[in-house]
Amino acid sequence: MPDSIAVPTGVQPISFDVHAVRGGSPGGARDDFETMIAQLAAATTPGVRSVAANPGDWGIDAFAGNLGGAITVWQSKYFMPATTKKHVQQVKDSLDNVLKAAIKNGHTIACWILCIPSSMDGPMTAWWDTWTKAQEKEHSLVIQLWDETALRKKLLSPEGDDVRRGFYETYSQAAPAPAPIEQLRLVLEVEDDKAAALGSALFIRQMTEAGHVELDSAKRQFFNADLVAREIAHKDVPAEVAALSSADATLHGLWEMQFNECAAEDALRVLHPRVWRDVRNEHDKLPKSLRLELVHSWGLVHRLVDNRKAGWVQHRRQIAAEHSAG
Repeated sequence: MPDSIAVPTGVQPISFDVHAVRGGSPGGARDDFETMIAQLAAATTPGVRSVAANPGDWGIDAFAGNLGGAITVWQSKYFMPATTKKHVQQVKDSLDNVLKAAIKNGHTIACWILCIPSSMDGPMTAWWDTWTKAQEKEHSLVIQLWDETALRKKLLSPEGDDVRRGFYETYSQAAPAPAPIEQLRLVLEVEDDKAAALGSALFIRQMTEAGHVELDSAKRQFFNADLVAREIAHKDVPAEVAALSSADATLHGLWEMQFNECAAEDALRVLHPRVWRDVRNEHDKLPKSLRLELVHSWGLVHRLVDNRKAGWVQHRRQIAAEHSAG
């Protein structure tokens, strides 16, 4: 969880989404963020310069020092809304490129700073901590990370104030900024070991009892929804906790209504598709602050089942009791 950054009264909160709004495209967002990083580096470190791409930029977005000796390099990557293990190769390639260019052009890298407008998730953080130690030892350099927490701290410092005003207070009250583009959460793949572990979960047992054979998508839905729920519990922001509780209550109500109707009609075999149809119809009405994809909404239903609040067969309570005993 990022450290809290105190924002002085009257200062507009910093949203790194503005680069996408102003840039108008993924490429435009990257370029705008890169320009901001170069200016922030120059504001906080003496002698910072950029290298024009002609044809390549030597892997350098901004640098301090002398290209005939040792330099500090800033590398920007516009990873939004989170930095995950799908970004590993891009990070590795960036460092490889700057090191190869240094050897070819006769300078050395004393410090390499990766700048990202988001936070790393757990797996990415674990990889980063291990990888950076190995790279520092192998190449005799220092690696730093300017993530969203570090960037906000620097932008709110006296040195970074002009950069903050220029990039994040660019719209006057007479012409307010367009509403930020809503960034939905990433939908992640389930690693093989985690998928195997989920095979013994209660929600999978309930689906098996109901006659379902293919279960991979259910595992992915549950996995992604569980990540959302754990993140919200960890951050413990009251508004987010309340939003998740509201979504759970809505989805539980959809399941309960369909369960009662299917039980009365002796049609529990169609319970699952009916609930899924209702979840699909209700998805857009769930709290926007949760930023859920439809996969997450379906996964929240699986969490209800796993928490013994729902099920897919008439004897769901008996299955839950047996599962607890087992």
